[in-house]
Amino acid sequence: MVKSLRLLHRSLKTEQSYLGWLRRFYLFLQAKEPEAIEDTDVRNFLSHLAVDRNVSASTQNQALNAILFFFRNVLDREMQVGAAVRARRTARLPVVLTREEVFRVFSKMDGTYKLMAQLIYGCGLRLRECLHLRIKDLDLEGKCLTIRSGKGNKDRMTVLPESLVGDLQEQLGLARKKFEQDRRNNLPGIALPEGLGRKYPNAGTEWPWFWVFPAESQSTDPQTGITRRHHLFPSNLQKKFKKAVSAAGLAKPATIHALRHSFATHLLQNGYDIRTIQDLLGHKDVKTTMIYTHVAGRNLLGVRSPLD
Repeated sequence: MVKSLRLLHRSLKTEQSYLGWLRRFYLFLQAKEPEAIEDTDVRNFLSHLAVDRNVSASTQNQALNAILFFFRNVLDREMQVGAAVRARRTARLPVVLTREEVFRVFSKMDGTYKLMAQLIYGCGLRLRECLHLRIKDLDLEGKCLTIRSGKGNKDRMTVLPESLVGDLQEQLGLARKKFEQDRRNNLPGIALPEGLGRKYPNAGTEWPWFWVFPAESQSTDPQTGITRRHHLFPSNLQKKFKKAVSAAGLAKPATIHALRHSFATHLLQNGYDIRTIQDLLGHKDVKTTMIYTHVAGRNLLGVRSPLD
């Protein structure tokens, strides 16, 4: 299963998730041999998740994707359960903060984590896109940012706020100290995407490839087993942001991803066209971006309530 996932360049997060679902499926079937598994076993497992475990539609579909991947790519069998048992996902509006709420939250943060939150809002980044930023991805003079291998393994460019240039230069200075410390200690270079480590063996020890937000200490790479310096752990920023939202007195269930939603909504309110926002967010389909038209303003249709 691991070999098949890596052959198709699935991310580490996908690999961990699919293996987890495969283990749960195996336990549910009480160690039944793969050759003896039938379509009804898959349906029963998904029913168990929906009825007994009360999981969401997206979680149920993720479990199905993991099982179908295993049968299709590992056992070379096609299960006839795909469209019949997929749960219909409920359409939800994104949680969006007002400008005043965004800056109230920022006022309750400081240091590196505040800068990361400001980058996510100011550039429309996903959490992992922010964490994976490398020195060469920043163009402080051109005021732009390059996101490499984002969702769907796509690259894109987005705007870089002028107001963050000074803070970013300071952050690069802190990152440079960690980089030089690693070189003095002759530590392995940082992880490189896919096969670049073999193509450019020394690139991991070069400054342009270093993390913009490196971790304080080294840790072991779960895929290679090599101990090296990684970027900051995602839960650190998530916890800091959750505390800031609570300290700011906001009643909205805002996660760090709400900053990306707010970026898109505020651009729409400022009059930018939907195609421009689609490119900045890296959405494959404009329909995904259109969700923000539902939360971009109080009176998009020009309708006045009869009560008013």
